[in-house]
Amino acid sequence: MIEITRPTLVLDKEICVRNIERMAEKARQYKMRFRPHFKTHQSAQIGEWFRQFGVEAITVSSVRMAEYFVANGWKDVTIAFSLNVLEMDNINRLASSVKVNVLLENREAAEVLAKKARGKMGVYLKIDTGYHRTGIPSSRTGMIDAILAKISSNKKLTFKGFLTHTGHTYTARSTNEIFSRHFDALLKLKSLKNQYQKAFPAVEISMGDTPSATICGNFDSVDEIRPGNFVFYDLMQQNLGVCSIDDIAVRMHCPVVAKHVSRNEIVIYGGAIHFSKDTILNTDGKPLFGRVVIKNEGNKVVLDNTNYLSKLSQEHGIIKVTPSNFRKINVGDVVEIIPVHSCLTANLIGHYVTAEGETIRMIPRY
Repeated sequence: MIEITRPTLVLDKEICVRNIERMAEKARQYKMRFRPHFKTHQSAQIGEWFRQFGVEAITVSSVRMAEYFVANGWKDVTIAFSLNVLEMDNINRLASSVKVNVLLENREAAEVLAKKARGKMGVYLKIDTGYHRTGIPSSRTGMIDAILAKISSNKKLTFKGFLTHTGHTYTARSTNEIFSRHFDALLKLKSLKNQYQKAFPAVEISMGDTPSATICGNFDSVDEIRPGNFVFYDLMQQNLGVCSIDDIAVRMHCPVVAKHVSRNEIVIYGGAIHFSKDTILNTDGKPLFGRVVIKNEGNKVVLDNTNYLSKLSQEHGIIKVTPSNFRKINVGDVVEIIPVHSCLTANLIGHYVTAEGETIRMIPRY
């Protein structure tokens, strides 16, 4: 039994390992490399759970994260963030001892990489397939040619292929829209692969969003998948129809510090610095920061959406509840909150506690 005195992110290892196994099996089924993104859990200990399912190559979101996981025994890492030319010394140090892949999306960074890369590196071109956050639009083959010409001047660099994050699946309004956005991205990448395969016979396609990786069934010509959020899932994924509540492996346990009967509100110790301010729309059209789980007659019950985490300030969280549930929650109780976005919640809290009371460390804070 864990003693909770402050906001604590509790991890269900059994659910987490089940999620890893299911995704690894899907990659095997479609004959794709499974290169999971470790930005969600950010933990060397959790990373070890992937090894039992044959994972040898990983994805990270920063050079610092790459250094952390390389120090913990990983030897094949893709840094899935567009090349930061100011970190070339660190990248060169990594490339001197392990396999490293970097991302390019402009000629300026390609020029610096070609000039300063001292060790062997793989290079993916980051393609914008509709998310419009960053990347080269798939139609800009002139830009692609210019970048390839730059990196060809350094024999230590190997063009690996085209990489995308189809992040706009997270804003889909239905599972059909997820299928559609994934298929559109796939068509764009297949077109590029076909166009460049003659010059680069080993050219690859790498895709990496949890919604598509979880529910889609068309991965024709895809060489690897890089999902990350699937290891925990969260309310955002459940709201999209990608997972069930039972697939969500983390819950924030928060002490109840006050009750306000006139408003049917419960105040918890757990705010924006613990959850982030990511929301989904509740059924009443208002922002929802988390779903509430309480103990009722010895059993845990996930309350319906008329009871929800409705407001956050720095340390405070406000739970709106029905009058009947208001009476079931008391000052000094601990309620569980299922987070909207597990990646940010984990990053903010900095460590996990398992149901058995074991502390699992993450990448050290700055």
